[in-house]
Formats: sequence, C-alpha cells, structure tokens
Amino acid sequence: MESTLGAGIAMAEALQNQLPWLENVWLWVTFLGDPKSLFLFYFPAAYYASRRVGIAVLWISLITEWLNLVFKWFLFGDRPFWWVHESGYYSQAPAQVHQFPSSCETGPGSPSGHCMITGAALWPIMTAISSQMATRAHSRWVRVIPSLAYCTFLLAVGLSRVFLLAHFPHQVLAGLITGAVLGWLMTPQVPMERELSFYGLTSLALLLGASLIYWTLFTLGLDLSWSINLASKWCERPEWVHLDSRPFASLSRDSGAALGLGIALHSPCYAQVPPTPTSPLTKPRLCDLHPWEAAPSTSSPQRALLTLSFLLLPLPALSPEEGPFLSQEGPPAFPPKSPKSKGNSENNGFL
Repeated sequence: MESTLGAGIAMAEALQNQLPWLENVWLWVTFLGDPKSLFLFYFPAAYYASRRVGIAVLWISLITEWLNLVFKWFLFGDRPFWWVHESGYYSQAPAQVHQFPSSCETGPGSPSGHCMITGAALWPIMTAISSQMATRAHSRWVRVIPSLAYCTFLLAVGLSRVFLLAHFPHQVLAGLITGAVLGWLMTPQVPMERELSFYGLTSLALLLGASLIYWTLFTLGLDLSWSINLASKWCERPEWVHLDSRPFASLSRDSGAALGLGIALHSPCYAQVPPTPTSPLTKPRLCDLHPWEAAPSTSSPQRALLTLSFLLLPLPALSPEEGPFLSQEGPPAFPPKSPKSKGNSENNGFL
C-alpha cells in the first residue's frame, strides 16, 4: 500500500511541476466538481430546463453525499497533503509539491467525494441530453457526445483532486466507479410524486442514521475526528482549514435539502397550470424526451420561483463548538398564503 500511495505523490508532483500553466484550470475544475456546486448551480439550471431532471439531480446529490460520508468513516483513507508528513515519505524523498487553499479538507480521503457525488448527480443530466440528441441526430458520433463530455469532465475532476493533494489516484478511481454505478441505479428510482411526510422522514432518517453510525463507531473506540486533527496539524495555513469540509457539515446540507425538497414541492407557490394549444409549453422539453413518464408542464416563471424557494430554504448550521451535533435553531415560519380568486381555483391544485 505504501508503494501505491508513493506513486500517487509522484503523480501529483508531475502534474504540479510538468504542467504548471494548468494550475488555474485545475482550480476551476475542482470548483465545478465540488458537491456544493451541485446544490447551488447544477440543480437550479437542471430544474429550470426540466422538472424531473432537476429533482433527480438534487435527490441523487443528497443521497450520494450521505453515502460518501459513511464510506469515508469506514475506509479511513489518508489524504496526500498530510500523508507525506505523517508517513515520513517527505523526509526520505522530499517531493516538490505544495498545497492550495482547497487542499486542506478535514474529512477522510476515500472515496473521492468530488468524483463520487458529482459523477452520480450528473448522470441524469447526461442521460436526458443523450435521449434528446438520439431523437434528433442520425450520426452515431453525435449521439455519444454527452457521454464523452460526462467522462471527460469527471476525468478532469479526478486529475484536479490529485493535483491539489486532496486525493490519491486510487481514491479518485473508487469515487468515479461508485458514482457512475449509483447514478445508473438511482436515476430511474427518483421519487417524483410523494407526500410531504416521505421527505420529512427521509431527512430524519439521514440525520438519525449518520448519528447512530457515528456513535456506534465512537463506542467501539474509533476516533472519527482523526482526519480533522491531521488536517489542522499539516495544513500550511490555518485559514485554509474550512468548517464546511467537516463530515457533519455535509450531513446538515443533505438533511436540509431533503426536507426543503418536500416543502417546496408542496408549497402554494407550486401550482399546476395546464398548457394551451398555442402556448410555448407544448414544445418538447428534456423530461418529455426522457424515458421517464412525462411530467405536467409548468410555466417558466413558476419553475424559476420554485427553484428559488429551494435555494432560499435555510439549512441547519454547525458551529465549531457543536461538533457532531446539529444546531437547535428551528426553521423560520413560512410566508402567509397568497389569496386566490374563485375564478382560478381550478388551476391551483397541488402535486
């Protein structure tokens, strides 16, 4: 195993020293592959284009991020930026590598969350675009463009993680394979029309499940804060150690997103408006061209309003003193329902 990790350091050294002009490219790629970008950018864009694809991106993101957290607790993977010091590798064969502000993540390293979560969440986007192009393009090469773009982007994300000393190559490979498999398995199983209680119970299950696993491992004598201590010890600058990279920060985001998804889908803002024969809503959308069952059409302003409601829903926060415990602050009250006229009552049903 030591030789495998040493080869990973050599690969990172080659990327940093042989291709220094690509530094800004790798930094941008790792930003675009960050799981937080899925919630902030990819989900709103996908939802605006297609309701079903957008919900699939959000749902797969939160479930896969939760699984990645659990995998990291059990696999105890080192990260390159601290392993070169802890193992004595750097003193025996000094490597010409350096850290970056995004290198000092505090969670364990295996598997790569950037590759696993992003790979799974982008799968429904890739399949939706592939389905659309398959109906319009006759060339086989044109049809495979979405798949090639998907694989190329994930490969670039993996290389950027090695470049930043955030992951070893085998951790990146594990994340890529796991993410693609989870995306393939979960895309047809995304819940679209469920009761609010389903999303509330899912949020509660994520919180209680991770807490139960944490305290079980803690009771067995396993120190799950070992990676936080090593990251704080070997990071070049203390300000590079960010609280939002701690394991329970992602848990709060996932449970909050699951609850927010249910509340937004059952919000008064989410009203179904039937299309008219002359309405532009009759044009094909990504979800209409996808193998999934076609969803009721909604107007573009309504989709934009619903997307905004997802983003504005506050998520539970963590403070440095709370450790694995979540904030006790409750969510703010919902805004009052807007009055509806009798004439439009038949168009204001809920899904």
